[in-house]
This record gives sequence, structure tokens and C-alpha cells, in this order.
Amino acid sequence: MITFMNKLAALLALVAPALLVAEPPAKPKKSASSQPAGFHELKIGDPAPDFELIGIDEEMHTLKDYAEAGLLMVAFLSNHCPTSQAVEGRIKRLVKEFKGKGFKLVAINPNDPAALRPDELGYSKYNDSFPEMKRHAKEQDFNFDYLYDGDTQRTALAYGCLATPHVFLFDKERKLRYQGRLDDSRYADEATVTAADARNAIVALLDGKPAPVEVTQPHGCSTKWIDKRQQVASDHEKWEKGEVEVELIDAKGIAALRKNDTKKVRLFNVWATWCGPCVKEFPELVATSRKFGLRDFELITISMDDPKEMPAVKAFLEKNNAIVPDKLKPSLQAEGRKGNAYIFNEASSEALMQALDTEWPGPIPHTLVVAPGGEVIFRHTGEVDGDELRAKILDHMGRFYVPEP
Repeated sequence: MITFMNKLAALLALVAPALLVAEPPAKPKKSASSQPAGFHELKIGDPAPDFELIGIDEEMHTLKDYAEAGLLMVAFLSNHCPTSQAVEGRIKRLVKEFKGKGFKLVAINPNDPAALRPDELGYSKYNDSFPEMKRHAKEQDFNFDYLYDGDTQRTALAYGCLATPHVFLFDKERKLRYQGRLDDSRYADEATVTAADARNAIVALLDGKPAPVEVTQPHGCSTKWIDKRQQVASDHEKWEKGEVEVELIDAKGIAALRKNDTKKVRLFNVWATWCGPCVKEFPELVATSRKFGLRDFELITISMDDPKEMPAVKAFLEKNNAIVPDKLKPSLQAEGRKGNAYIFNEASSEALMQALDTEWPGPIPHTLVVAPGGEVIFRHTGEVDGDELRAKILDHMGRFYVPEP
């Protein structure tokens, strides 16, 4: 028995190192969150992380600046997000309602503006840059401090900002007492709110009671972390490599498009490769198409070039990235259309004018924006101002999600 055991021990001594070498390495545990490194999820009772951030008043703000408040709400908001924009009115009313009662609110924009695709800006005039924060806050008459964290995002990481809006409510000792959504509605109309969670927490805490509900799930646009820039770069590359389908069209075909019996807002632009102002303004048209690429919107270009110049027209459009957004492709297919680029193939410009816009004086470029059903939203002859064009479209389409009637 002893001899057998000795032999077995010797054999194991030889095999064990080989087993250790051959054993595959343990797989790393998957992170419970897809958030970037340094992301910290605050729990009820945790202290408020300090911050030092510039505000739209050009002053630096820290947590200590709000020390006198019995309750402090840190609300992560953004310029671009329709859900964030929808709650702005309710946040302003909170500030007004609890003024002088020991409540203070400070808003922080967590987003890296370079991490936003153009089509993620389809509900806003502005990106999330610091200069644009100033303009947005002024236009919306903010009655609270608005700070910028987009350059480093250290504060958003420390608080665990998941989305805009995302609110955190701290007591006098700056211990977390409520965090999550402002309320349960993504719409601007206050009548759609059925659970005013943050306001209920404020009322209870000011009365010396615990928040009725301490944690809810924020809803809105995800935080645009710096590491998302690569995705934005990939999106740009996709547009730069896209192909454009160019078709011939007559006045009858244009009249059918102009009627616009769809749910889309349509931007018509009449142009030509030989027209200097047309060429100069074209990037603004493409920028507009990209901005509203996730909404019910389409750019339709009508070239006045000789139909024999189709290769040159196609080359120009592709050089300027006038491709069809992915969201539009199913609707074009349903309409039996290959794309949104056309060359007018009739001799008479008068036929085109009668089909598209009887108020068009004749020169190109000419731009016409029509709502579903054909109502004119905007028209302009000559080089268009891109900001004015996009503002008119946004005024019609709106900054918020709108509930179905």
C-alpha cells in the first residue's frame, strides 16, 4: 500500500504542473453596468459628491455654495434631449413653488457635445456645448444655476448620472434621500403627470418625513460619455461613403410629392451644379437632413441640370453626402421611390413652378418646406440661411414628444 501511495504521489507531482498550465484562465466577471470607468452609483444615505464646475454665469460653483439650503436637488439636464426639455417647465415651477422654504436646485449638463450624432439633435436648436447652454437657458428663462460638466464628466461619474433628466435630492447633511426621475411623464404637458415623485419627496422631507418613494428609474436620453466619440466618427464615415440614387422626374411626379399625403415634413430644394448659390448653400441642406434624420422629415432635391448630366449630379450629391437616412428608407420603399434626388426632365420651368410652388418667382436656388397635407411652413428664393431654416422646421415639429390624440 505504501509503495502504491508513493508512486501515486510521484505521478501527481509530475502531472499537477501540467494541469495548472493547461487550465484556461478564469473569464473576467461581466460588469453589472455598461457605464464607463469611474462610474459610481449613489445609494440612499450616501453623501453628496463635491464638485467644482463653471456655470452659465461664468462663475465657478461648488457644493459648499449651496450649504444654506435645507434640501438640495442636483438635477442633470441637457439642451438637446426632448425629455429633458419637456420637464424644464416643471422644474422652473418647483424652484418657484419652494422658494424661501429651504429648497435649492442646481442643474448640471453632463454631456460631451462631441459625443452627439447630428440626428440626436433633432428636437433642439442647440448642442450641449457650454456656449449653447447659455443661449438655451436664456431662451427658456431658467431660474436656477446651470453648470457644465461635459469636458471631464467627473461629476456625472461621481453621481452616477444615467440620463437627462436624472435628479438627486439631498438633506441638510447632504445625505441622499431621493434619486431617479423627476416624475413619470416624458411629455411637457403637466396634465400627463400621474406620479410627481421628486416633488412628493421634497414636500415630505421639508416636513421632516422620509420620501414616500426613495428610488425610481430615470427616463430620458442616456448620458453622452466622452468614449462615445468613436461611434460618432463611425456615423460620419458612413455618411461620407454613402451612395445616392438619382432619378428623372416630371411635373406630374413633383406635384404628387408636393401634395405630401404622408406624415413627413418635406423640404424641397431646386438647384443645379452650375448655380453658385446652390452649391454654396448645399451643406446647410445636408446638415438639416442629418439633424432631423430620426424624425418624420425628408430632403428632396430637384436638379435643373440637363438630364444628360446625371453622372455629374450624382457625383456632386455624393460628394456632399446627400444620402437618405436609414429611418426614411422603409417609407421610400413603400412609396415606390429609390431615393430623394431628382433631375427635372421637362423643357418648361413654368411646369415645375406650377407643380411645386406657384409663388416661386423663378430663380434658383428655391427652397420650400411643406407639412403633411401640403401646408407651406417655409419658402425662400436664393441662398438659404441654415439656422433660420432649421428653426422654422423645429418650430413646426416641436421640441418635445407629443402624446397621440
